[in-house]
Amino acid sequence: MDTESTADGQPGAGAVNPAVEGEDAAVPAAADPGEAPAAARAVFGDRFDAAVRYTELLATAGVQRGLIGPREVPRLWDRHVLNCAVLAELLPAGTTLCDVGSGAGLPGIPVALARPDVSVTLLEPLLRRTTFLEEVVRELGLENVTVLRGRAEEMVGKLAVDVVTARAVAPLDRLAGWGMPLLRPHGQMLALKGDSAEQELADSRAGLTKLGAVEWSVISVGEGTLETSTRVVQVKAGESPGGVKAATRRAKAARAGRTVGTTRAGERGRGGRRRGR
Repeated sequence: MDTESTADGQPGAGAVNPAVEGEDAAVPAAADPGEAPAAARAVFGDRFDAAVRYTELLATAGVQRGLIGPREVPRLWDRHVLNCAVLAELLPAGTTLCDVGSGAGLPGIPVALARPDVSVTLLEPLLRRTTFLEEVVRELGLENVTVLRGRAEEMVGKLAVDVVTARAVAPLDRLAGWGMPLLRPHGQMLALKGDSAEQELADSRAGLTKLGAVEWSVISVGEGTLETSTRVVQVKAGESPGGVKAATRRAKAARAGRTVGTTRAGERGRGGRRRGR
């Protein structure tokens, strides 16, 4: 996972700004991401307009701040926003979810837009990225989203969720070491992967077992909605997600009286601050 030294100051209020201190405010606006595909209305429902605005923010502020490559703008809808949103097909009602290494909010924000009933924590260690995420959450009015700055390793015993997601963060074995310890018993990790999914899973099986996984597979979501479906490695945990070390850290946290669990939409918890309106 990326790291960044702490910087002074707090994120500004209001809409996403075109540049932040230390970045070039003269960077030209990126290309238009184009009209939303017809599938977007079906996926996002009454949050379609918010999804359009999020895609616009990725194409402008996201590019200017280095969170999205300029060449990705013409394919933001198909390759990024919708590709992530269909992950919602795998989530039970009322699920709590942590997007590890959230970056520009993928897949966490598209999932939160598609599923208002899902409580999403965007976990990201870099200040410039959490600043962007906080501004996006405020502008879109996402009451079911919390932004939390930190590394996954630091959150064991402080954060516990039903589902951990990640996209393009790290190889599966390393990602599992970060994400599995954040799961509640019998939770699941959903890692968006491409053509390497089967090979990464084959290479990671021994490590997954040590981390408390009891079942794993590669599945496709978005079939019938997307031209190219999204490939997901699904790893299901048993009674002790993350293995013995994670269980020990959770027990110590419980004895110390820490709050273990994510905040629900509209609530404030000790594991992270509410970032919505």
